[in-house]
Amino acid sequence: MAVTAQQVKALREKTQAGMMDCKRALEEANGDFEKANLILRKKGLAAVAKRASRATAEGIVFAYIHPGDSLGVLVELNCETDFVAKTSEFRDLAKDLAMHIAALGPKYVRKEDIPEEEISQEKEIYHSKAAASGKPEKVIEKIVEGQLTKYFSEVCLYEQSFVKDDKITVGELISERILLTKENINLRRFERFKLGEGIEKKEQDFVAEVAAQLG
Repeated sequence: MAVTAQQVKALREKTQAGMMDCKRALEEANGDFEKANLILRKKGLAAVAKRASRATAEGIVFAYIHPGDSLGVLVELNCETDFVAKTSEFRDLAKDLAMHIAALGPKYVRKEDIPEEEISQEKEIYHSKAAASGKPEKVIEKIVEGQLTKYFSEVCLYEQSFVKDDKITVGELISERILLTKENINLRRFERFKLGEGIEKKEQDFVAEVAAQLG
């Protein structure tokens, strides 16, 4: 099937892949836009995996303060060279990630960062709930696996749906930038500060303690 220049242009705008890569993907997919997009994504993931072992000693520490000054986020976003670190695109990525963290409040960067005890505890909870419904063990295992995946998507930054485009995860967003810059990019760590966080609970605990003493 002949591939038109308009098809190539549309795929290139969507994926930011090279023109010839888009043309070859469309030819391989017989003109099917979604299949071509999938082909490029698979090739892109392979390219990202190759770069994953590269050292990322450069980058920036970016600070985001939400309007109202009651919420702030610090992120350390790393790359391979100072040249990429100084680009506006890299800084925009850091800002997007900081704003995402401000909005969704992940606990961890990646699922590998979750303590094993926490994962075991979650599994036990999901297993107990599923078992109580009388389902077979094979079904219970699938339920536990599904619930654990959902849990990861709630607490891990890389697994969360990107707040500005819920069709991709934060991990996929970063992978896209790796393909564009041709450098490994890694969000190493973050801190989220919410004004008064934890204070209210302590005050409530104190009031309860005093009430118990007086009662």
